[in-house]
Amino acid sequence: MLTGAFSIWKRDMLVLRRSLFSELAAVVAAPLTFYLAFGFGLRGYIADVEGVPYTVFMAPGLITMTAVSAAFDESAWSMWFHRKVQRTIEAYRVTPITVYDIVIGKIFSGFTQGALKGVAVAAVIFLLTGVRFDPTHLVAYLSFIILGSMVFSCAGTVCGTLLDKPETIGKVQAVVIMPLIFLSGVFFPVSSYPEALRATVMLIPTTALFEGSRRALLAGALDAGLIAILAITALAAFVATVAIFNRKMAE
Repeated sequence: MLTGAFSIWKRDMLVLRRSLFSELAAVVAAPLTFYLAFGFGLRGYIADVEGVPYTVFMAPGLITMTAVSAAFDESAWSMWFHRKVQRTIEAYRVTPITVYDIVIGKIFSGFTQGALKGVAVAAVIFLLTGVRFDPTHLVAYLSFIILGSMVFSCAGTVCGTLLDKPETIGKVQAVVIMPLIFLSGVFFPVSSYPEALRATVMLIPTTALFEGSRRALLAGALDAGLIAILAITALAAFVATVAIFNRKMAE
């Protein structure tokens, strides 16, 4: 069971191992820039947010953003490369690997790469600022990261399956993925939204991810409502991804 999924995961990990250092160095640059620019640049203008210093408030969101963005990137770009350059889909048609194996394998790969890159960003933030979190909060935090990585891996797999031009994937990241991330409370609390809009914003899966993961890492709280939103989204994303990829395999 899941033998094919683990085979795909191991293949992706072998590819990652060849360029692990450069991948980690590159992925740290963007969130660290945001952290320095907003955390230190605005520190004198922004008081404590929800009872914690602004630099502490930002840290969980940037770590989460790194992890789920890496999950999307891994799934989208590797799927596009294997489909358009290596013609892997043609090979899959004559192997015993199922569509479920492929999608689950990409989810495993996305989570693993996201976790590694998230840890790298967390380590740099901790070294530079001394921000610390209670280790007992990590279990609740990982619950959100696992589900968030699943959602973003499925989204990436769909993009890599359907989009033929690499620049189109880049546009999806710029026009859809990044705005959803930035508007979901990475740099500001959701409570700053107008009250009439706040309930709707909280139903957005990315808001559930970032708000829930922040509460989990800072306070150890596991919000059942936010977890439920994310779990339903992850399940729906998995079903949709399997259906889309299965149709692509049949073409």
